[in-house]
Amino acid sequence: MTALVGVYDADGTLGGEIRYWLGARIGLAHCSLCDVTHGLFTERSEWRDWRASLDVPFELFHRDDMPTDVAMATSVLPVVVARTAEGIETLLGATELDQCEGDLRQFVDALRAAVDRCGLDPTGLELGG
Repeated sequence: MTALVGVYDADGTLGGEIRYWLGARIGLAHCSLCDVTHGLFTERSEWRDWRASLDVPFELFHRDDMPTDVAMATSVLPVVVARTAEGIETLLGATELDQCEGDLRQFVDALRAAVDRCGLDPTGLELGG
């Protein structure tokens, strides 16, 4: 595994960010990966600290700026994939991310299980404390 990649079900433009934020407040938009990584306005410090502790990079993109290889490998957003020497391996789809209920510990547990299930090395994906 050379990297983890998460793709939000939202656009990364300023207009897209505003539309998502407003839509999420009134129940018209939802991205369960956003729920894990962000609070009301900014990235969660717990998420930022965990991500910085990883042995592999964890890149985040929006649906309008995701890398081509990821876009070709997945059709449902949000998603978390692993980049490997063999290509893209889907780890967590929308259903699995919804089940995390915005909780980082549940996300990490689900991610570790998915990495293990795919036969990848989950070393370094722990959540401290």
